[in-house]
Amino acid sequence: MSPPVDPVISDAALPARTGVVVIGGGIVGACAALSLAEKGHAVVLCEKGRIGAEQSSRNWGWCRTMGRDADEIPLAIESLRLWRGMNQRIGRETGFRQPGIAYLCETEKEVAKHEAWLDEARPYQVDARLVRGAHLDSVVPGAAGHFIAAMHTPTDGRAEPSQAAPAIAEAARAAGASVLTDCAVRGIETQGGRVCGVVTERGRIACDAVVLAGGAWSRLFCGNVSCGKGSIELPQLRVLASAFRTAPLSGGPEVSASGSVFSFRKRLDGGYTIARRNANIADITPDSFRLLRHYLPTLRENYGEFSMRFGRAFFDAWRTRRRWSLDEATPFEAVRVLDPAPKLAPLEQARRVLSRMFPAFAGMQVAESWGGMIDVTPDAVPVIDRVEALPGFFLATGFSGHGFGIGPGAGRLIADLVAGDAPVVDPTPFRFARFAR
Repeated sequence: MSPPVDPVISDAALPARTGVVVIGGGIVGACAALSLAEKGHAVVLCEKGRIGAEQSSRNWGWCRTMGRDADEIPLAIESLRLWRGMNQRIGRETGFRQPGIAYLCETEKEVAKHEAWLDEARPYQVDARLVRGAHLDSVVPGAAGHFIAAMHTPTDGRAEPSQAAPAIAEAARAAGASVLTDCAVRGIETQGGRVCGVVTERGRIACDAVVLAGGAWSRLFCGNVSCGKGSIELPQLRVLASAFRTAPLSGGPEVSASGSVFSFRKRLDGGYTIARRNANIADITPDSFRLLRHYLPTLRENYGEFSMRFGRAFFDAWRTRRRWSLDEATPFEAVRVLDPAPKLAPLEQARRVLSRMFPAFAGMQVAESWGGMIDVTPDAVPVIDRVEALPGFFLATGFSGHGFGIGPGAGRLIADLVAGDAPVVDPTPFRFARFAR
């Protein structure tokens, strides 16, 4: 079941020309459109379905610096800075609050892993620390009886996935951007070897640059983009994540936290979003075999953190067209909102464990459950870069489950690259060419 998302009404008119077309109305695309509009660029944000309706509204809602890949830490720090000022910046409610995040530990092995990360993160002065013993209850009330330690970042935060992307898209429109929903971009037109426009299902938009922030759809889109060397090969797969929300609860913790088999985040409505940690599912598809050489090291390193499944997804992907002309309907029009069924057994396990460990969750009522597709790269670090083979084409995708938290920084960074401005953080870790090795 798709979680409810704040509606964004589409602009009626299709602009004949703009400066930049942003493809994808999730958190990253909305933030990119906002940043570009604030820089004074003419922008059109195109979404094939509804703003924020896919993984951008289905994630945990965490906005964290803690536990990030070292390459992502500067971007996470910048994103948290932007989250802190987002409500005031856009004059709308994104649900951002700053109650902290805690990783709860049951074993010394887990503690050692967090200590190693703290050593790695020390140059960035991240506000994270290890808490042990009875002090745990001051971070997560009731945790000391079940856990030996926690890594805690009191300045990390949370926001409301169902509100954030729509609010930011509306702010982009207020800053001068056009916002088009139910308007799939079928492909890119080129002239003289560079971008000159896009073709949407509603017509053509001439432009100088295109930003693809298409989430789980980005690889499919890139495969149909022609450039001097053929199509654009983006190594990216989809991973299913599941979550549920509760009816409002009283007496629950303000801090967001995760343990060995659960995670929780308090919502503005007084309920909680809850998920089972390390229970994501990688459906085996034809792309699993096409990209095996890219992903094999990751499979070995992260074995046990997700499960693989062969079933209907393989045949759905096999039947999905990978090439099409720009005057015919595309797979993006066939599936307006990617709405996979959740995996309920892991969610039930998370519910049982939380109910046993924390009295506040004992009487929780599950209001709804949902699944979402995460766009994953081989190294779990996003691509935020220009495509050298096609001048004017930029990628902001492959966020590997981190996109909501680092969305504001990612949107700002890709806007800097498009505009030719000094990048807000070093873009080197996010370069597209790293996959060509």
